[in-house]
Amino acid sequence: MRINRVISLCALAFSLCISSFISLPAASAAPITDYGGGCVLDNNNRAVTVDSLRFRCSDRQQDAIFHDAQRGAVPMGVKNGWVVRPRDMQAPTSGLWIGKTFYTGPDGGYLMNRFTGAGIEGIRADVYTAPAILDGKPTWALNYAQSPTPQTYDEIREITPGVWFGYSWQRGATPPTIQLTFALA
Repeated sequence: MRINRVISLCALAFSLCISSFISLPAASAAPITDYGGGCVLDNNNRAVTVDSLRFRCSDRQQDAIFHDAQRGAVPMGVKNGWVVRPRDMQAPTSGLWIGKTFYTGPDGGYLMNRFTGAGIEGIRADVYTAPAILDGKPTWALNYAQSPTPQTYDEIREITPGVWFGYSWQRGATPPTIQLTFALA
């Protein structure tokens, strides 16, 4: 009887240990971050995150999302793109600019913008880490200084796995002005 009790206590302790070990990662990783009013970031669903940015998040919420995000991983390969704001630019740009192709490694590289449904590549930018204009924290800089649009300078951060949100700045003015914001996935 004493051995059965010891075995039962050991089994219970093992069970508690395993269940707390298994539940620890799930408890520490929040799959959804809610900024209110339908503005959510979903770590498990890129489409929900992009949809929220485009249609549900206010300018203030978008700025908070960018500020709260870390630089994240550098995008690699073909990424679809959407203008987020100004909202009245979403429809006119959707058939023209469709994203970017990143030719990058862990420390950066370069990108080519993609245009039209055919995915024609043009307008190169260098990709590297720099302090963000908005808050000074690390961001991925997309520098068009050597392109036909040298006054354009973009910055992006990975806001959920595989989704980047960023600003396109107009340089030359002091301070630089926001031309638009965009999402990549």
